[in-house]
Amino acid sequence: MTVTTIDTSAPTERAGKREWIGLAVLALPTLLLALDMSVLHLAVPHLAADLHPTSSQLLWITDIYGFMVAGFLITMGTLGDRIGRRKLLMIGAVAFAAASALAAWSSSAEMLIATRTVLGIAGATLMPSTLGLISNMFKDPKQRGVAISVWMSCFMGGMALGPAIGGVLLEAFWWGAVFLLGVPVMVLLLATAPILLPEHRNPGAGRLDLVSVGLSLGAILPVIYGLKELAKDGVSTVALGAVAVGLAVGVTFARRQLRLPEPLLDLRLFQNKRFTSALGIFSVSGFAMGGIFLFVAQYLQLVAGLSALEAGLWMVPPAVAMIGGTMYGPALSQKFGVGWVIGGGMAFSAVGLLLMTQVGATGGLGLMIVGIIIANVGMGPGASLTTNIVIGSAPPEKAGSAAAVSETSAEFGIALGIATLGSLGTVVYRSELTVPAGTPAEAAAAAQDSMAGAAVSAAQLPGDVAGPLLEAAREAFMTGLTTVASISAAALFGFAVVGVALFRRFQPAAPAPEATTDETEAEREPVAV
Repeated sequence: MTVTTIDTSAPTERAGKREWIGLAVLALPTLLLALDMSVLHLAVPHLAADLHPTSSQLLWITDIYGFMVAGFLITMGTLGDRIGRRKLLMIGAVAFAAASALAAWSSSAEMLIATRTVLGIAGATLMPSTLGLISNMFKDPKQRGVAISVWMSCFMGGMALGPAIGGVLLEAFWWGAVFLLGVPVMVLLLATAPILLPEHRNPGAGRLDLVSVGLSLGAILPVIYGLKELAKDGVSTVALGAVAVGLAVGVTFARRQLRLPEPLLDLRLFQNKRFTSALGIFSVSGFAMGGIFLFVAQYLQLVAGLSALEAGLWMVPPAVAMIGGTMYGPALSQKFGVGWVIGGGMAFSAVGLLLMTQVGATGGLGLMIVGIIIANVGMGPGASLTTNIVIGSAPPEKAGSAAAVSETSAEFGIALGIATLGSLGTVVYRSELTVPAGTPAEAAAAAQDSMAGAAVSAAQLPGDVAGPLLEAAREAFMTGLTTVASISAAALFGFAVVGVALFRRFQPAAPAPEATTDETEAEREPVAV
């Protein structure tokens, strides 16, 4: 086997054409995974009319995918380190393509829930596998930073573009078409992965501890579920109980990991201060933006009066802005330093959120979009740089685990932001809403519950009653949005200072040496021509 390398003065091996083409292959499933998290939202009314799910089944159809992705990330990240990241990626691609086709032609709500469950588990194999492979393919810190920026751009852009793409598909096809996006992408991945992607695994890893797998699911899933319930229905015994159970199981999980010689999650990774600090900043960013995007999505349809497709199209410019900000992260860090780019980006995002606080209940769509664009531009560089720090801080044989931890922390940050800030915004809305006199009691109760309830009730009332009710509800809703945006901006400003302090003198280090324990050339599989 002849190994081709590029002559360079850099202390680490630099990636060549094959690795960059391989990055394009890895970017496709990442984009698809992100799209699948948001593309279904617009299809809900269509599939509901076809499959007639109960309200509980409808919630599971929309939520189960995200639950499974979050719950299995750590397991799949570690499994990829053990059996090979390319191998796990290809297994996941087969499962994802098959589940996508079955979901598209689901004949019942139960079948769609089951296929969405499989999609989530398969999706959990994609993120840590792709990011782990990137860390091994791009060993030069500067190149790895660019590669991770491309990967992060696909993920963040896919999340934002999902509603727009879903709207276009629903205009031309039936609701199942939103799932069929996955089939050709996964077929292309399966055809090219053996040629373009090297295999990497930890040769010294032991067997997968199934007890730890169960404990990780028992820790993550109840917490995510509880946080989502808090966001939807406010404080309840069920939601708080779920979070408490998850935290208790999490303590048991952590204790077991400390005792095992080959743990599912190596907690020693958290001894690295840069690793832990980057995770914390990533989570805070997710917390701030997750909460505000929840209200922005409602604003576009319930206050600005846009259709679902129009709202999705209006989110395209902010998505492009986020992609641009993410891609420029590495270049900016070379010029100004990692800490200043992370901290400056968070502060810039905070300015965008403050602009949103100036939007009123009428005529503020343009200012809202400008605020979102500014917020997204600021978030992009920090997202790519903190991910690069997390991956670069871990030994290469633990790259899959590090990638899984990074994505899990983002999931928790977003879920916590939606639950906490979403609940706060709802409390403010309810306290600020004054239902106009003459509103029927049933409509008044629905309006007091949520802005969506007010909109539905107003559609069934005479114009002279509906108008004042909608006006009052929109004013109260904007007060809630302003409160959430202000708190998110304050959090970002505060952690902007922390980010500068922690990473002001940070310089990306060369990756730790590869594990050599009984590792054969076939296991490492360097790029060969």
